[in-house]
Amino acid sequence: MDRDLALSLVRVTEIAALASGRYMGRGDRIGADQAAVDGMRAAFDLVNTKGRVVIGEGELDEAPMLYIGEVIGAGMDVEADIAVDPLDGTSLVAKGLPNAISVIAMGPKGCLLNAPDTYMKKIAVGPKAAGRIDLDASVEENLFSVAKALNKDISDLTVIIQDRERHEDIIREVRRIGARIKLFGEGDVAAAIATAFEDTGVDILMGIGGAPEGVIAAVALKCMGGDFQGKLHPMSHEEEERCKELGWDEDKIDKVLTIDDLAKGNDLFFAATGISDGELLKGVVYYGDNWAKTHSVVMRSKTGTIRFIEARHRLDKNDILKELLAKHR
Repeated sequence: MDRDLALSLVRVTEIAALASGRYMGRGDRIGADQAAVDGMRAAFDLVNTKGRVVIGEGELDEAPMLYIGEVIGAGMDVEADIAVDPLDGTSLVAKGLPNAISVIAMGPKGCLLNAPDTYMKKIAVGPKAAGRIDLDASVEENLFSVAKALNKDISDLTVIIQDRERHEDIIREVRRIGARIKLFGEGDVAAAIATAFEDTGVDILMGIGGAPEGVIAAVALKCMGGDFQGKLHPMSHEEEERCKELGWDEDKIDKVLTIDDLAKGNDLFFAATGISDGELLKGVVYYGDNWAKTHSVVMRSKTGTIRFIEARHRLDKNDILKELLAKHR
């Protein structure tokens, strides 16, 4: 795939973030998400690669844009799998809270797992602990294995866990072992990626979150040399039926999915732009005189390159932004 695609993708997440960022703290999670979707879909018309959405906003009858199966991009032939989350953290934007991002993952056709829209049991680490995790092992075994890989005392290890009732047993066990815990509300893509950057102070993610978000996080971690394992974890009869409709029988659901199962190959791209301030990315800042600033990260697994990009945008000079910002005031 063309290496210049990386910069094209980050332009897409920038547009989505700039459109959605206007909803910061306004209590309108639906409006914030729609603005991000509108921005991402419009910006994809300028990307010189055509791909099929394998992870998106839902089925055709649920989402008018960026639905699963939609073909997007300006290329000649369908060459890529595309996974999108125009706004990871809708409630975060609505409430004016940190760590909301806009993300895209892309790879050659057939590379990204078309994960059903259900929950997934997950574990993720950065490069130094790659190969040292086992989703079927106990919490204690995983924590001591990662601590050893990082040359840390267990009391210095930080586990990031989503603040949900379903994680009470994990939280209790981590505290018993003596490791540190960082709880987060929403945005488990950003939480998983944080394990790969030492400055975040986060060492390992554990818990149950969305399966589609798991695939996107796996792409990012593969680009950075980290590790990820997942296992589908349907939480209701409806989710079980949804898995079966997509060909996931009980044996397949119970299988541990490695990072290579979720994101095959070695030419994957990941891009993300901050919408609200987070540990990894700063949020959108709007200035006077139609200026705004974004902070993004873009990665490619083939080269291992990770670029952080700070961009200043003239909002009245971009035709897509002018239309979006007029629509989403």
